[in-house]
Amino acid sequence: MEIPVKVNVKTTIDEQETFELTVFGRYFQKDQASYLQYEEVLEEGTVRTIVKTSQDEALILRSGPLKMRLPFQLNRKLRGSYELAFGTFETTTKARKLDYSYDNGSGQISILYDFAMQGTPAGTYHLEISFQEEQK
Repeated sequence: MEIPVKVNVKTTIDEQETFELTVFGRYFQKDQASYLQYEEVLEEGTVRTIVKTSQDEALILRSGPLKMRLPFQLNRKLRGSYELAFGTFETTTKARKLDYSYDNGSGQISILYDFAMQGTPAGTYHLEISFQEEQK
């Protein structure tokens, strides 16, 4: 069953820069995993994001003009990819903290991770996603 939700996405880089976004999306559970889907309209077009969370791991998939695959597992360095019009970059993520909760129509995903692109450290990112069932 898909639940329409209001999603707030907050990304903080090295505790200095913060980007925030509020969008509408859908939340559902399937095969022991939870999925949150939302779309973001950028100048280049619409980017569709899927955040999949299960017990001790998460995966962020973005598709559209910007493609991204970022896997997360606590304390493990994992390879992903970031694809733009002019090329694909290899990324690595290492989650230092990975929390997920869902209760009574509202959920919270928090991932604190070290991010690197093409082997170059790009900082410590803190991704906080909260979502709430839309009231009819």
